[in-house]
Amino acid sequence: MAKRNALGKGLGALIEDAGNDNHYQVDAVNEISLDLIEVNPYQPRTSFDEGALQELASSIKEIGVIQPITVRQIDDTQFQLITGERRFRAARMAGINKIPAFIRTADDQAMLEMALVENIQREDLDAIEVAISYQRLIEECELTQENLSGRVGKKRATISNYLRLLKLPAEIQLGIRDHKISMGHARALINIEDPDKQLQAYYRILDEGLSVRATEDMIRNLGQTQPGKKSSTSTRKTLPEEYQQLKHSLADHFNTNIDVKRNDNGKGKIVIPFKSDKDLERIMSIINQGKEE
Repeated sequence: MAKRNALGKGLGALIEDAGNDNHYQVDAVNEISLDLIEVNPYQPRTSFDEGALQELASSIKEIGVIQPITVRQIDDTQFQLITGERRFRAARMAGINKIPAFIRTADDQAMLEMALVENIQREDLDAIEVAISYQRLIEECELTQENLSGRVGKKRATISNYLRLLKLPAEIQLGIRDHKISMGHARALINIEDPDKQLQAYYRILDEGLSVRATEDMIRNLGQTQPGKKSSTSTRKTLPEEYQQLKHSLADHFNTNIDVKRNDNGKGKIVIPFKSDKDLERIMSIINQGKEE
């Protein structure tokens, strides 16, 4: 029976007298009172499954907290959560008083970056949550897509594909979050420029249960004619495959929808739209980086 009680203390049983005299070790695991820890204001995760939390709380009651959370020390007696809010919440539900925590030194920006990067590594994250985390890292931590690629270990093209999801109508984004359509479906929908047509295609995917391949075929067959304009032979024809690949490659590179037009004689143009002066500066920065290389 005594052996079971020792196991029930979890990681805390292996930390001798940690934090008992309020002398905490930085860059080490300490036992810290839950009452001394405040939640992370930069937490990118906005929803927690109550059923899963309850299961984790039951596990914590039996064997304790196995993986320590990560905090930063604000003052002598106060800490702020960096990562591990799910474990923190479940520990509260389990009614335990202390939790093993790794103390790190971090300023606000470093703390945000750590929380976002840790959040991205979660396996249960949906594509929109990943995209929002990428966007926050770029905007709030002032990272370029190239910097971000190194931080999270993903190719720049992969990051661009996720960011482009945020340009889809809100209803489609919700469908991605609710797992009604996959990332493959969403990437295909991005190639439709008209939001109304995107929604029409989205509902057709749901109604007909289309696969990703069938969705790509459907979108290739959609006319690109603008309402109120007559279709010319050049605009009605589908772009050759190499031009389609060029269009997608440029869209990934500039993180915006690219319009490529070509007539039967091989003449055409590439249109790179921008939403604001700041967006134009971003695009020009990418172009100038290419010149320097």
